[in-house]
Amino acid sequence: MSKHTVTIEINGSSFTREVDSRLLLVHFIREDLQMTGTHIGCDTTHCGACTVLMDGRSIKSCTLFTIQANGKSLTTIEGLESGGKLHPLQEGFHEEHGLQCGFCTPGMIMRAVELLGKNPNPTEDEIRTGISGNLCRCTGYVNIVKSVQYAAEKMKAEVA
Repeated sequence: MSKHTVTIEINGSSFTREVDSRLLLVHFIREDLQMTGTHIGCDTTHCGACTVLMDGRSIKSCTLFTIQANGKSLTTIEGLESGGKLHPLQEGFHEEHGLQCGFCTPGMIMRAVELLGKNPNPTEDEIRTGISGNLCRCTGYVNIVKSVQYAAEKMKAEVA
């Protein structure tokens, strides 16, 4: 197998590593960098547990090779918290009980970050459509939607 040197910015820090050309990005994040907030659920892009942001867009890291992220900027769930303060979506999932087992939560939050970045005032239907590529097997989505609505309101208040 061929090796390639990659440099990727993750959560504001630059990482340069030599990786196998077939190493999936999710494995690089979890195993090489020990950032275990990004979960591995299905390896087929169906569940969305592995969702991270790449250059501001949500992607499913289980179907992207690490070499495809060379020169890119990634944000994982660990990168949302700032100065000991939770991101409004993290806070929303806590306050509105948007999780049960928590397995889908990191990917769901990362998808919602992009959603709120594009649409800071989404309707319930827009939230449901926006997170439709991420599966939750526990909650039935009601509290996840409430969590995103909570974050949208909080983010609007912070801007005002």
